[in-house]
Amino acid sequence: MLALAGSLTTARAEVPSSPPVFTNPTNITNAYFPFQPGGSKVFTGFDNKKRIVFVDNYLNETRSFILNGKTVVCRIMRELAFESGDLHEIADNYFAQADDGTVYYFGEVVDNYEEGVIANNNGSWLVGGPTLPTDPVDSAPAAVPAVFMPGNPELGDIFKPEDLFPIVDETGEIVQVGRTVSALSGIYRDTIVVKETTRLSTAVERKTYAPGVGVIQVRGKTELLQLAASTLVQD
Repeated sequence: MLALAGSLTTARAEVPSSPPVFTNPTNITNAYFPFQPGGSKVFTGFDNKKRIVFVDNYLNETRSFILNGKTVVCRIMRELAFESGDLHEIADNYFAQADDGTVYYFGEVVDNYEEGVIANNNGSWLVGGPTLPTDPVDSAPAAVPAVFMPGNPELGDIFKPEDLFPIVDETGEIVQVGRTVSALSGIYRDTIVVKETTRLSTAVERKTYAPGVGVIQVRGKTELLQLAASTLVQD
């Protein structure tokens, strides 16, 4: 069944509605954002006519954050971005799963490259601010983590994957569910489409997520990115 954004019949709601509880935060089993340590995904495509490649590495290492006086251990996804064959960005992203299945985003450390060297760390933010010697000193501090993927995503759900304006800002809305989608890596069923907007620009992206895999496709006005290979094992 294909549900279109224009045929929403349910009331749109911001999710989740209650503060998170983290009992086993490194056990990230969310169907639309599974985390398998040691795994990797490769995306290929183009943006503004530039050839782009993204590599997501799901690291075995973890990092701890303090939230409301308690320690929350997060998984680390390292993303490498290449433009026309040149390294463009390396970012370590920190995630934890709450007891209701919602995946929370605790921040990212971004190294932006120009001509092979780090030019700046724009876009870096962390819950609690920089605490490690390797953290950029100008990383923006966040009081609470952001909602990266609802525990039970439904049509019309609205959430904030990034919520630290004007450093980072992103609003996600689930606009399609139950789709069958083809990507370079195969055919995926029961996918959801998240429309992402930001107050930082007029850009709009639509990201398609598949159960057991996570994001498989990204579409924008001048951008198309598709999953080309993945080592993540689907149930």
